[in-house]
Amino acid sequence: MSINQIVTPLDSAILDSKEQYVFYHKMVDFVFKELIVAVQRQKLCNEQEVQLFKQYSDLLLYSIEAMRIKYMYDDEDNMKVDLTESGFPNYLEFRYLFNDLELRQEYLEKLTPIATLKEDFLNTLMHKKQPISKRKLFQAASIVYYSSVKKEYIFNRFVQGKILGAPQNSIADLLISWSFFDVSLNRPFICFMYFNYDGSRINDYKDEIYEVLKTTSDRKMSLDTMAYTIDRKLPKVSPKLIKRVDLGPIHNVFAKDENLVTHTILESIAKKEIPLESYAISLEIDEVASGSEFKEGSFFSKQTLQKWDTVFKQKYIFAPHRIIQLLYNKTPELLDGLAKAPFEVSGLKIDIKK
Repeated sequence: MSINQIVTPLDSAILDSKEQYVFYHKMVDFVFKELIVAVQRQKLCNEQEVQLFKQYSDLLLYSIEAMRIKYMYDDEDNMKVDLTESGFPNYLEFRYLFNDLELRQEYLEKLTPIATLKEDFLNTLMHKKQPISKRKLFQAASIVYYSSVKKEYIFNRFVQGKILGAPQNSIADLLISWSFFDVSLNRPFICFMYFNYDGSRINDYKDEIYEVLKTTSDRKMSLDTMAYTIDRKLPKVSPKLIKRVDLGPIHNVFAKDENLVTHTILESIAKKEIPLESYAISLEIDEVASGSEFKEGSFFSKQTLQKWDTVFKQKYIFAPHRIIQLLYNKTPELLDGLAKAPFEVSGLKIDIKK
């Protein structure tokens, strides 16, 4: 399989073969696991944030593995991959998983019973000495999919985390996290908010907090605008720090965007300077902190609000050593804009069928 075989339009696309999907799933799974370890090792987040980061990433990986099972032997339908500044499966694929599992019992009742399928497999392999047909394999994959995949572990458009005590010496007493999949960018984001609560029991107010986050903070926007909106809509909450992590894009052979990192990798793969499974992943962490407070409103209904400092943006790149060398040689000006030098992660080796 060469780069020339993976010819797809911009935005989302169907890949050409099941072999390419196997390649894609191995790559995304490997890249995300490397990213989780690297974020922790480089201390880009504190220990509590890293644990939450891992939980949200696990939901993503679980969902992508569910897609792999779903489409494994399906010749009539294929998973769509978003190719522009993303590298993740198209958002609709996550919705399809969720919708499928809403009707799991109905689907299971229509599938061939497991005992019947096992007997058929044994008869075909042992007695007829023939390979299992793709139709039968798809039936088996469907049984695995509908019987083992759990809806509650699918990464949804908005995923709400619990309210926790903030780590010692934090800027505030409490910490809440949430994650969302921005449909327009087709990338996942993870958010953390440190805040104080003007009340006796935070559980009495948690539903209001969850509702405001879900309705105002479920897409990428100016971080200080998000912070002000949350602050204004929750009078009993005093946000002190909001951190947003942008996961991606994943720069690899499946991407077709004008991003300079992606373009450099694709060009070098085409020239056979680097292997087909070469990759890099971008990550951006934006933070905004409260510098002071002010009061807004009439004499009888004043509300204390935060005055937000300038948003602090930090861009990072994670890549194997060979790709880091390549970027230094071909795009030194891009690396100058990073918060730190590119972080080295392990290279990926996939046996590619000819």
